[in-house]
Amino acid sequence: MNDPRLLVVVGPTASGKTELAVRLCEALNGEIVSADSVQVYRHFDCGTGKPTPEERARAAHHLVDIVEPHETLDAAGWAERAEASLSLIRNRGKTPIICGGSFLWVRALLYGLAQAPAASAEIRERHRELAELEGRIALHARLIQCDPICAARLNPNDFVRVSRALEVFELTGTPMSRWQAEHGFRNPKHSFELLGVHRERDELDQRIATRTGHMLESGWVDEVRSLIARGFESARAMGSVGYRQVHEAMTKGAWELPALHDSIIRATRVFVRRQRTWLREEPVRWVAPHEFAPLLEEMAARHAEFGA
Repeated sequence: MNDPRLLVVVGPTASGKTELAVRLCEALNGEIVSADSVQVYRHFDCGTGKPTPEERARAAHHLVDIVEPHETLDAAGWAERAEASLSLIRNRGKTPIICGGSFLWVRALLYGLAQAPAASAEIRERHRELAELEGRIALHARLIQCDPICAARLNPNDFVRVSRALEVFELTGTPMSRWQAEHGFRNPKHSFELLGVHRERDELDQRIATRTGHMLESGWVDEVRSLIARGFESARAMGSVGYRQVHEAMTKGAWELPALHDSIIRATRVFVRRQRTWLREEPVRWVAPHEFAPLLEEMAARHAEFGA
């Protein structure tokens, strides 16, 4: 019987989560279930940090490139698909490894979500019209008025989550933050262990800068231009960190690559701070890259105890 503890690799963007997850798969006969709210979308490739062909050859990856840009996949929908992937992987006698930086999605899998009311297509469409007329910032401003706690946690450009929080308040009169507080994420559905890659701040900043440069060199701007031409300008992923900056630069008409590079780095650093906030009180075991080898030995030994 395999080790029942679900290994979950979390942490900031550019810290090296995928490398650790792949090495865990190689040590434990595993497969990766991606927990990234942008990597799920097809055609958004250059700026999402999707696993490379070499990484996919080393370990199978699930829940990458699974929906079209105009489709919506929220935490609940992802968690349902992730549960199915866990069953599939375990039924093959392999070890599932969750890996990703969208920690709300990870929480949805590990604990389930607060039992808030079902979605309303009518309200969501009204919110979409408002966002198109006045901008996503205007929608976020409404959330600040009724649920400042939730608003502080969400990126103003994250239409899906901002709309959902507003929707819950409009349907119930109770802020989403109160629903979540009452749920408390106290009763886990899975036995799990959180692993994170530790990087000093300066090192992580340099990795962010280097990765951003590589993404731009790989054709990120041309990719965004193609996505817009194909009608995906208002897709949720276009509002994600990096894609938003590329899109905004293109709409200005005149822009310079160095300035775009710097704006993406600044936005990514802000996003990293938000990721760290999510994880601040979680029982993450932080591991530096030079500690990977002993960690893998420990995990392999523990895995063997369960007769894998």
